[in-house]
Amino acid sequence: MKEKYTITIFWSDEDNAYIGVAEELKGCSAWGDTYEDALKEVKQAMELWLETAKQEGFPIPEPKGHRRAA
Repeated sequence: MKEKYTITIFWSDEDNAYIGVAEELKGCSAWGDTYEDALKEVKQAMELWLETAKQEGFPIPEPKGHRRAA
């Protein structure tokens, strides 16, 4: 995946799993039993999200990317 979207991964006590969220892609998230699993799953979800958006002609947000403080 060439795009540089922001991924946040956190532990959810409620779900008893790690949750990965693609910040710029509305509704795009996944979970895993480990941090690494959640990262792998959210990357796959992002690819599917972007593929579906392209096929359906939906707007694709620009990645925010990481910004360093000056």
